[in-house]
Amino acid sequence: MRVLLVGGGGREHAIAVSIAKSSRVDKLYCAPGNAGIAQVAECVPIGVMDFKALIAFAKDNAIDLTVVSQDDPLCAGIVDAFEAEGLKIFGTRANAAIIEGSKAFSKNLMKKYGIPTAAYETFTDPQAAISYLEGQKFPIVLKADGLALGKGVLICGSYEEACEGVREIMLDKKFGSAGNELVIEEFMTGREVSALAFVDGKHYQLMTSSQDHKRAGDGDTGLNTGGMGTFSPSPFYTEEIDRLCRERIYQKTVDAMAAEGRPFKGVLYFGLMLTQDGPKVVEYNTRFGDPETQVVLPRMKNDIMDVFDAVMEERLDEIELEFADNAAVCVVIASGGYPLSYAKGKVIEGLDAFNGKEGYYCFHAGTKFDENGNVVTSGGRVLGITALGETLKEARARAYEAAEWIRFDGQYMRHDIGKAIDDAEA
Repeated sequence: MRVLLVGGGGREHAIAVSIAKSSRVDKLYCAPGNAGIAQVAECVPIGVMDFKALIAFAKDNAIDLTVVSQDDPLCAGIVDAFEAEGLKIFGTRANAAIIEGSKAFSKNLMKKYGIPTAAYETFTDPQAAISYLEGQKFPIVLKADGLALGKGVLICGSYEEACEGVREIMLDKKFGSAGNELVIEEFMTGREVSALAFVDGKHYQLMTSSQDHKRAGDGDTGLNTGGMGTFSPSPFYTEEIDRLCRERIYQKTVDAMAAEGRPFKGVLYFGLMLTQDGPKVVEYNTRFGDPETQVVLPRMKNDIMDVFDAVMEERLDEIELEFADNAAVCVVIASGGYPLSYAKGKVIEGLDAFNGKEGYYCFHAGTKFDENGNVVTSGGRVLGITALGETLKEARARAYEAAEWIRFDGQYMRHDIGKAIDDAEA
């Protein structure tokens, strides 16, 4: 098979590694890719939103399957565009990708079908939003309705802070048009868990659990980011939690989307909060999580191409996902200043240290080659250093050991990824 992967982040690097392992794949391309993906795929300089050029490339290069796992092109209808040209593609159609593309849609879906989530209200008028805040308890959560690269969520500790947040999102357009509509919801407390599932429109197959770290600084301080690290499995995702989620959330969501005439096919990400009242949905994503993918896929035993086929052919109930009885931890190395402004073009040293090291991965998120052939930084999140271990503690120790092999100007990382592992044993 000849496969085209669309994207260029750490998630796509992890997917590319899984695709390249398949005995069914003869040639892998990635558009646009990055310096790390170039180790396992031929990168082509086409942007993820250039559907016309991507379709032309797929036709000209006899691509058997295109794989997309990035929110912007999925929500904009890349799957619909490819299918209209008779091309085979893995991903979610636009009418189902709205489950991530509009937080107001997903919250209303959960309310309509009785799927547990935080209490909320939606607003298109900033003054109405500010008036609503007057009688609320704090902290409270503000969410830009549309896509905002994982950063469109503000946790506000006071009325004044929340009013400023409304102004930033709806008037100053801090997150662009994503802030045309605002969701205000109660602040839930508890452990967060990420659960990813393959979905074929009717059935789902759950992947192993993981837990992300969104805040930029140690101790969950600082701004929200796209994710500073993750671990898998989550010790807090117990058999009882799994039972409740299967009973109250997973299949109900799949069935709700089908009932709405928006059958979901692809990867559905459930962001969960384990509250005192049971698990509740924080958010949905229409794709593999980032950086959750970097700890989930290295543990998956299945040939990922077989799973893609089962999803597209609506026979997911015929396969069983298998994961190794081990653990994985990913530590993100970022550019200083992320998630705000940061420098680019810094030469990265130490990448060769990963060559031939079993159980260690250096997933590239924001890298490229400069004119001299050096690998340099090109984004906020630069690398996802992932390590496997028999236990979470062993995997964490190895991940932090490997993170020390990397050097570039201005780099930073959190030093407490997986602290919850210790809490679980306390």
